Amino acid sequence: MIETEHARRTLRAHAARLAQTATDITLPHPVPATLAAADGLTDVVDDIAARFPSGSGSLPRTPAPAPPAALYNAEEAADEEWLLLATATAHPADIKQMRWLIADDCTLRLRARLWQCLNALTRRGAPVDPVTVLWETQYRGLLTSGVQPPKLLNLLGAPAGSPQHWGERILQRSVLATAHHVARRIEAFTDDPVTTPSQLVVGSRRALADLAAVRTRWHHATSPAPTAKSSHTRATAPPRAGPPLTTAPRAAPISR
Repeated sequence: MIETEHARRTLRAHAARLAQTATDITLPHPVPATLAAADGLTDVVDDIAARFPSGSGSLPRTPAPAPPAALYNAEEAADEEWLLLATATAHPADIKQMRWLIADDCTLRLRARLWQCLNALTRRGAPVDPVTVLWETQYRGLLTSGVQPPKLLNLLGAPAGSPQHWGERILQRSVLATAHHVARRIEAFTDDPVTTPSQLVVGSRRALADLAAVRTRWHHATSPAPTAKSSHTRATAPPRAGPPLTTAPRAAPISR
């Protein structure tokens, strides 16, 4: 019983640390710090699994925590997502290199669906410009009373920067929000007194898997692109030397 409570408290402390790190606006590099905190939390889960070997466990029955208030500046998020859509419309070739960004990373359903429209147009090889995107949006019935066609054309016609830059900003927000949500879920497991150690392990690993998925996409987005290989993968090999001589070469005859 003492070991169980110790494991519960340790797990909760690391989950709280993850939640705090994910929302710390003073960090110069929040994603690496948050992922490091997630690694520490994973180590604790693995330690609990080693100390309480009980085979396959079941998921905790703890209800999911209520969604927290927005962890980001909604106005800033909206600006960055519209800039992504505008710059991607201006540079559609870049969209194919951004498979790491998905619609769920956007904070508003309309902007998420617009990103899906842009991806659909590029997959079909269709021309991409504000008018084409507007037509695709109307065809899918996405326009709302708050975004009329003239307003959408204005938003899509004002690119700035690059799609990669805005995409990384949006994905960073998604990583931090996911990490915070995972931490809250694990905290809820530890607060439920009926949750067994094996359930803590299973539930925590299931929650951390969600973070691992977005973490993989972050690494794809921020890893340097592989350098193009030269058409000549290796230099022409020098001619192979002949076999070694077993006898001394015969001297040339001396002319008289």
